[in-house]
Amino acid sequence: MRFPVFVALALGVASLAAAQTTAHWDYEGKNGPLRWGKLDPAYSACSQGHEQSPIDIHGAHLNKALQPIEFHYTSGPVTLEHNGHTIVVHVNPGSYIVAEGVRYDLVQYHFHHPSEEAVRGKLSDMVVHLLHKSADGKQAVVAVRLKENMDQPNAVLATLWQHLPKTAGSTEKLTYFVNAGGLLPADRAYWTYTGSLTVPPCTQGVRWFVLEEEVGLSRDQLRTFTSIFRMNSRPLQDAHGRRIEANE
Repeated sequence: MRFPVFVALALGVASLAAAQTTAHWDYEGKNGPLRWGKLDPAYSACSQGHEQSPIDIHGAHLNKALQPIEFHYTSGPVTLEHNGHTIVVHVNPGSYIVAEGVRYDLVQYHFHHPSEEAVRGKLSDMVVHLLHKSADGKQAVVAVRLKENMDQPNAVLATLWQHLPKTAGSTEKLTYFVNAGGLLPADRAYWTYTGSLTVPPCTQGVRWFVLEEEVGLSRDQLRTFTSIFRMNSRPLQDAHGRRIEANE
């Protein structure tokens, strides 16, 4: 099966290299995370890399020189894709962030249950990963952890969840406008470290920004997602002494 380039950018924080391989991977069973590095030579970083994601966020060092992330997200139509591993929301060009002086354009965002990254050993109910790419090809991910908040639905999810594709390979196009900024917390303080894509080929050199404040979603919204994906998260990886910094 051939994948278009935009899908290659979207396979759960994926890359073109992932789309060029044929090895099937999964979150459980014989093709689960412990086996990813053995499924294909292109996946070797999954088992051999020392900068793998996700990790447990703890012992962060305060770095007062770190500037706030500038979010410049615009509203526009989106396409939802069920890629067999998650729901990917493909966005039109125009949204971007500026982090550490570098502009990264928003390519897509997608969801995991439970959250992949932990904070002091605790996982959140879900996480949304917003994947960005700079002009010179560097990748940055903003991770926003989502916590069940009973009957208080998230407005962006309320829009997206009405159109969730239910089967692998299916898509839904939304002609009305959606703004990913509605998934961000009011407080944009963050932890940052250098990691990897969290799915094969587990490419390293990805800049991660994990926002400290969680965002709420309703119990019904959580159940809607888990009815499609019971579990779609990679286990925590060894930090191998990597430094985690906080901007405040």
